[in-house]
Amino acid sequence: MEINDDKLFILNEPTNYMKAISNIDSEKWLQAMKSKMDYTYTNYVWTLVDSLEGIKPIRCKWVFKKKTSMNGNIQMYKARLIYKGYIQRQGVDFDETFSIVAMLKSISIFYSCIP
Repeated sequence: MEINDDKLFILNEPTNYMKAISNIDSEKWLQAMKSKMDYTYTNYVWTLVDSLEGIKPIRCKWVFKKKTSMNGNIQMYKARLIYKGYIQRQGVDFDETFSIVAMLKSISIFYSCIP
């Protein structure tokens, strides 16, 4: 299937919150943001707390994407809340990090057990 590059420019995804709410599709973007926040609250992703005196909270940013079908029609408006974790300093904002790492040997054993 040939991808039409013209469709990529037509998507016109907003780059920040202000552009999303002033966009012609603002209702759809607001609904996508509400859906994401509802998901966050119902699944206890994080807990909202009051900020401490003298501590600057980590800022965040909304990222907006339009999901399209194979023929380029818009199927869904998606919004994601991204936290700017690159501002954090070890020992001040966090003490440890965790990264999931899988050994190739473990993956081979897992797949060998599947019939």
